[in-house]
Amino acid sequence: MQSVQHFGLKNHFLMAMPHMEDPNFAGSLSYLCDHDENGTMGVIVNRPLELTLDALFEQLELGGDESPHRDAPVYYGGPTHKDRGFILHRGESDAWDSSIQVADDIALTTSMDILQALADGKGPEQFLICLGCAGWESGQLESELKENAWLTVEGRADILFTVPPEQRLGAAAGILGIDLNLMTREAGHS
Repeated sequence: MQSVQHFGLKNHFLMAMPHMEDPNFAGSLSYLCDHDENGTMGVIVNRPLELTLDALFEQLELGGDESPHRDAPVYYGGPTHKDRGFILHRGESDAWDSSIQVADDIALTTSMDILQALADGKGPEQFLICLGCAGWESGQLESELKENAWLTVEGRADILFTVPPEQRLGAAAGILGIDLNLMTREAGHS
């Protein structure tokens, strides 16, 4: 009998368990933007880089002197496509060139038009700009979930956009009533 796979992790947080040793993901909170038979894609949302939006605007020659977002951090989004920007934001996807609607009020955009809008002081008020993303091949994430490498819970915009980055992982775990600091680093099987 063939097993049936369910692809319901879009718009979910993926929390690294305390025993996660992969340096790309240890201590990480990822937000999953796509999950289907081809695999899974998301961005890490709790690792700000030593890079501000102002420096990014300057590198891309977008101006941005008048942007109220100049001091916003840019995040390490994951080990894949590290040279590409992934902008997670509140609102509708149809306002931007290359965008997908992840949840009712959360979209992911990869086109320059949103960065130019932010540099011009326009665009979404709530956003995270990530360099790179995280990806899993078909069945890979499901296998890692069975090995207890991750916890999942439905994503929430308030955690993404209003909770400070260093508190996001704990806030997501809190939805499940879990304190990751109290969990052992040793994986157990009964």
